[in-house]
Amino acid sequence: MEHQVTIEGGEAFSVAANEDTLLRGALRAGVGFPHECSVGGCGACRFELVSGTMETLWLEAPGLAERDRRRGKRLACQSRPTSNCTIRVRCADSYRPIVDPNRWSAVLLNRRALTPDMSEFTLHVPDAAQFRPGQYALLYPPMAQGARAYSMSNLSNGDGLWQFIIRRVPGGASSNALFDIRVGERITLDGPYGHAFLRDENERDIICIAGGSGFAPMLSVARGALAQPGSRRVSFFYGARTQADLGASAELDEIAHERLDTTIVLSTPQVSSPWRGATGFVHEEVERAIARPLNRYEFYFAGPAPMVDAIQTLLMQKHQVPFAQVHFDRFL
Repeated sequence: MEHQVTIEGGEAFSVAANEDTLLRGALRAGVGFPHECSVGGCGACRFELVSGTMETLWLEAPGLAERDRRRGKRLACQSRPTSNCTIRVRCADSYRPIVDPNRWSAVLLNRRALTPDMSEFTLHVPDAAQFRPGQYALLYPPMAQGARAYSMSNLSNGDGLWQFIIRRVPGGASSNALFDIRVGERITLDGPYGHAFLRDENERDIICIAGGSGFAPMLSVARGALAQPGSRRVSFFYGARTQADLGASAELDEIAHERLDTTIVLSTPQVSSPWRGATGFVHEEVERAIARPLNRYEFYFAGPAPMVDAIQTLLMQKHQVPFAQVHFDRFL
């Protein structure tokens, strides 16, 4: 069964009843519905319900302020049509999926520890793995409510392999549920999504900035850029906490390339283990190390929200890097 959704003054599309949210139904239909995180954290997918009925999946989603609720706003990623509906939202071609998303029952093929709290998960689907470097997918861990967005660390392939680098968050229901899955068990995978994918329409050198498990999409972007012909250079900055987190950075050794420069920055290095590399905040090291002007580069970054905010301030306010050269996805 499907419900018909009509955008006031615009397109119409169908949403599978009891399966898709409004947002994912729109994106599967190729509609340019505004969105970023897809899991209720950013608020980019706000809309108004003009007629019909909707089920709200997460009443307390932080992406919707109390003022928005009073004005009748809803989040498309947390709304499921229960009848034919008419909605009010301003769509844009820039939000149309670059690769058509799909939903699969994936099998966990392997889990490999990279650090004490981060592992690489390899999932297999019975179809080619099609996505752009830097995009993410939604995983639905058993025994956890709802979806969680995780970025791929590998590249598109015909073998149906989707790889993710995931940090186990203390008290995090989704990440703990993922780490409890055993090899051979199944998990729902929905994707790809995201706007921070590798752009190949220009020859600007690339700066990748990663913090924590934001390492995954930046690894994919670097792999994608280095796989392309030409002289485009990639400077990769990885911000970690202590020497115990350096296991993830070993993945960069596997893509060693004459066009790749890497810098590891530790925010709180352990005194008991000598560290001769950079220390402090990763965005400060980027500003110190990269030759001016910064607007001659293409920037990609992913990591904790404070890091993402600090990089935006650095690039767009302090150095006037055009927004079109700044690429990131805002997660919860």
